[in-house]
Amino acid sequence: MIVVATADFEVYHDAVGELRDRGVTFTTVEPGDPLPERTTVVVLGPADEAPETGVPVVRATPDEPRHAVEEALALLRGDGGRTVVGIDPGERPGIAVLSGDTVVAAFRVPLADTVETVREELDGAVDPVVRVGDGARLYGARIVDALDDVRVELVDETGSTPYLGQGARGTGVGDILAAVNIARLEGDPVDSRDVEPTEGEIQVVKNRSRERSAENRELDAALARRVALGELSLEEAMVEHREE
Repeated sequence: MIVVATADFEVYHDAVGELRDRGVTFTTVEPGDPLPERTTVVVLGPADEAPETGVPVVRATPDEPRHAVEEALALLRGDGGRTVVGIDPGERPGIAVLSGDTVVAAFRVPLADTVETVREELDGAVDPVVRVGDGARLYGARIVDALDDVRVELVDETGSTPYLGQGARGTGVGDILAAVNIARLEGDPVDSRDVEPTEGEIQVVKNRSRERSAENRELDAALARRVALGELSLEEAMVEHREE
């Protein structure tokens, strides 16, 4: 059982809120009071004195209570709590963070925010792995190439997207559920992913540029290719095209 024992009101409030949001069984005691017999891990604030019981201690700070709660949950589960991040690539990738078999966090963010989000979730994790689906090749390649300091596996994502029933379609939940499934599949370790845009992918960029242009102007193939590869944003390419 998790025990929160801190004199820091802000840490207490945030840690208890996180635990309640997750439906975790826990209790609280005053600092210095005896711990319950079933105590598995104690959550303390930065300045609280650790109990002399040998029970594992997790230090929580007011600005990062969630990471402390996740660390406490990992200790509670024992072995098998490796941090695995699954990513369903796209313009707004689905991201799922698993500790063992338990989903501890989920996101759906713009592509530009994906790597930063993943790095924040991996902060302090021991031997984590990131698993990226092999669909949406160009988006996935950007993510793989940017995560150059962590183990990355490329996963065959065939069949990872679940059927969405009434009320779930169009919400983005499918991307997150696909990321959960991707996280649970072993893939092939990769350091980078070189992908050459297809003619169809380049044409998609050209079509988008024409739709966004007040003059109905279309990017040339060279600029469209750079957009597809992530070297330029569509807006940057359109400015460069106008200047030419």
